[in-house]
Amino acid sequence: MAINNKKEYRRNRIKRRIRKRLSGTAERPRMSVFRSNKEIYVQFIDDLNSKTLAAASSKSESMKEVKGTKMEIAAQVGKLAAEAAKSAGISTVVFDRNGYLYHGRVKALADAAREGGLKF
Repeated sequence: MAINNKKEYRRNRIKRRIRKRLSGTAERPRMSVFRSNKEIYVQFIDDLNSKTLAAASSKSESMKEVKGTKMEIAAQVGKLAAEAAKSAGISTVVFDRNGYLYHGRVKALADAAREGGLKF
């Protein structure tokens, strides 16, 4: 097996290790973060029923006019995610950093989601 992208391979190993322990339910869904070079996405997932309950991203319509650094945009997406979760009836979540280190954009998003009223 050739490993073409060592960073991606490392992140996938970490991701599998995290997902062994984490699972989302309908009462406490998994808040999964995906970070690309340009955008950031959040999903609230019920793993028992394999359903996405709510989602938010930097590509959504309400984020079109938002300008700033990637950190500022991640914080805005965190607030948007908290609002989407509240409208779906979600108050507590399990945070899944998806193999990314908990700093930078991932941390900014999580802090903003906490300020928006989510508990994790």
